[in-house]
Amino acid sequence: MTGPKDGEPNDGEPNDADPKDAGPSDAGPNDPSGAEPDGKAGAGASKPDLTKSGSEDPPEGGGPEAVPAWKAILRGLGPTGLGLKIGAPVLALLISLLITMVLLRVTGADPFSSIQAMIEYGTTDNSIVDIVNRATRYYLSAVAVAIGFRMALLNIGVDGQYRLAAFLAAVLGGAVTLPAPFGQLLVIVAAMAVGGLWAAIAGVLKVTRGVSEVLSTIMLNAIATGLIAYLLHDDRLAEVRPGSNNIATPQIPESGRVGPLNGLLSSIGLDLPSEMYGLLPMAILVGIVFWIVINRTRFGFDLKVSGLSQSAARASGVNARRMIVYTMLASGMVAGLIGMPELLGASYEYSLNFPAGLGFTGITIALLGRNHPAGIALAALLFAFLDQTSDVLQAVDVPKEIVSVMQGVVVLTVVIVYELVRRWEIAVQQRAVATELATGHDLARESTGSRS
Repeated sequence: MTGPKDGEPNDGEPNDADPKDAGPSDAGPNDPSGAEPDGKAGAGASKPDLTKSGSEDPPEGGGPEAVPAWKAILRGLGPTGLGLKIGAPVLALLISLLITMVLLRVTGADPFSSIQAMIEYGTTDNSIVDIVNRATRYYLSAVAVAIGFRMALLNIGVDGQYRLAAFLAAVLGGAVTLPAPFGQLLVIVAAMAVGGLWAAIAGVLKVTRGVSEVLSTIMLNAIATGLIAYLLHDDRLAEVRPGSNNIATPQIPESGRVGPLNGLLSSIGLDLPSEMYGLLPMAILVGIVFWIVINRTRFGFDLKVSGLSQSAARASGVNARRMIVYTMLASGMVAGLIGMPELLGASYEYSLNFPAGLGFTGITIALLGRNHPAGIALAALLFAFLDQTSDVLQAVDVPKEIVSVMQGVVVLTVVIVYELVRRWEIAVQQRAVATELATGHDLARESTGSRS
């Protein structure tokens, strides 16, 4: 039976082949050889341990498997050694900083004074609050994208999912008045439901009709934009703000709003000059839950093994088709939360000025953060810092658009360096395995014994 070559996603067909094809003879380079349908490994094969960081690749000939580059990048695979895990991002950031300085010099600016101006402006009290607020939204967006990435699914529709979810949740919150905290919970749960159902459409289309999730989510973005434009009208679900041309949904009442964290922070000695989103703890909780579910639950194991190989998933008793729908549903539910910090903590309505484009920013941040909650948090803060400090560049005669170039350079550099280091590590380990097979010695055990 023929299938897509390594490195080419099979977007034109449903992800789950016919059960009769799920035999050991069809096991591709991603499959544990000889797996039994009851989830137990057959003779001479062992089930890959996907619950440990750095052990996500099934063995191939005694060494780590050369996962196709597109899958490795999406799933955030990287070096497994601790030294390489630390060294790779440091090297990538140094290279991106060097390239950025060269670009600044090409524009005629002094790179040192430009970077100094960005750091000085970005570390003021007002800027720090704005950076954390931006990073909160970026973080939720990147986690929503990362859920799909862990299964090698490209959820390009996060932007449409969170905007449609925020709009309908704002309509509901403005129409229903409930005492706290039920008003806030109603809006948040409604947003998660809308985002999840909208994303699940793409998952259903993929497993039933073989429609690529890339194409379907892009189309769903356009449909969501059209629905919002149609419903955001003073004759339907919105109203015109007096004294302006802005159109917005009815405002959420006081009982349905989430206050800033300033009061809590003031009680521990942190006085902020501006308001920090009250739903920042929610974003932190989402990251913790994401890590636990992916690394410590059966669902996370099923998700990762389905992303590695559809036939391996079937052999382990996992319904890969169902996992695609569940993964898109979970990704959409988190996407529905993206607009909540702004909706419940600042604007209290959905209007023409509601933040847009956060879904596409989340894609780059998820890639930069390697789909890990901690990495995503650092990447979100970096992007928020660059966005916040873009205006100050004009004071040193540098166009603010150079920040977008900086962000692209950082992402590309990190992705390329991680992939090169990952391949180098795989090559080193495979050479070690070949040497062991040729000499009959266990080099790892001998080296451990010599050290002791």
